[in-house]
Amino acid sequence: MSTVSWVVVIVVAVVAIVAVGYFLLRQQRRHRLRDRFGPEYERTVQEHDSRREAEQELMARQQRVDSLDIRELDPRTREVYAKKWMEVQERFVDAPGFSVTEADHLVTSVMAERGYPTEDFEQRLSDLSVAHGRTLDHYRRAHEISGRAVRKEASTEELRQAMVHYRALFEELLGNSADGVNGVDGGSVPRQGGPGLRETTDGDAPAARRDTRGW
Repeated sequence: MSTVSWVVVIVVAVVAIVAVGYFLLRQQRRHRLRDRFGPEYERTVQEHDSRREAEQELMARQQRVDSLDIRELDPRTREVYAKKWMEVQERFVDAPGFSVTEADHLVTSVMAERGYPTEDFEQRLSDLSVAHGRTLDHYRRAHEISGRAVRKEASTEELRQAMVHYRALFEELLGNSADGVNGVDGGSVPRQGGPGLRETTDGDAPAARRDTRGW
C-alpha cells in the first residue's frame, strides 16, 4: 500500500473515531439533560424547531441557575413556612379563592427565600425547571387556575385542585424530610360542605380518606 493510501486510511479512521466520540458525548449529554429536567426535557423539545436547539436552551438554563445563589432553607424557616401553609389551607373552606391567591404568594415567597428571582413568571418556570422539572407542570396548572380565579371564572373544585398543585411544588421547595414539615406533606385540602378528604399519590392508600385533623 502506498504512502498516500496509508494517509487516507489514517485520516478516515481518525474522522470515524472523532465522529463516534462526538455521537457518544451527545448521547451522554442528552441522558443527563433528560435525568435533570424530567418531563420538561420533552416539553422544551416540542417548543423548539430541533432537539439541538432545545438542548442548548436547557443547558443555558442550567448555566443561569448555577450562577444564582440558590440555598436550602434552615429548619426554623421551614417550620415557619410549613405553619403558614397549614393556615392558608385551613382557610380554604371559608375563602377558597383567597386561599389560592395566598398559596400562590406563599410559593413565590419560598422561591425568593431560596434565592430564585421572582419578578417574571416565565423566568420562574425556566429557573425552576433545572431542579424541579418533575413538579413544574403542577405550578403551571395552579397558576392558570389562579388567574381564572381572579376573574371569578374558576369553580370551587378547580380551586381545590389549584391548592393541590401548589402544594406539590411547595413541598419540594421546602424539603419533605425537614423537621416541622410533616404537616405539609400530610396535609389535605378540604372540600366545601363536608369533611376534608386527603388525596394520595403513593398507590398504597385509598384515593380519598378522612383527614386526621377532622376536615
